[in-house]
Amino acid sequence: MKKFLKEFKDFAVKGNVLELAVAVILGGAFNKVVTAVVEIFLNPILEALPKMDNGGTGFVGSLITFAAVLIEFILTALILFLIIKSFNKSKDMKKKNEKPAAPTTKTCPFCMSEIDIKATRCPHCTSELK
Repeated sequence: MKKFLKEFKDFAVKGNVLELAVAVILGGAFNKVVTAVVEIFLNPILEALPKMDNGGTGFVGSLITFAAVLIEFILTALILFLIIKSFNKSKDMKKKNEKPAAPTTKTCPFCMSEIDIKATRCPHCTSELK
């Protein structure tokens, strides 16, 4: 039971769960921003479009609501895509800036086996190395 609790603690404290919680909170806040943009700017434009003879309620009103929801979804997906793309790009730039680890092995020129970098004699073929 202690091992299970330790594993759960390690899982919860490591970045995965914390990052997910932050992403959910930011996603909710971002959704409110996109909803406000759609309601303030796009709905008046869609409602100003010519309406049918019956006053535009019913089917046309449903179409306007659907168009607003669709535009909201597309804007949300597009902006989240751009955020994730820039995050991945910055992560890749960090990896490029890191220096590769020094090699710990070398290849014996006689038998082509992997040996320790500090070796002066090959343990496989017993050849002397420079």
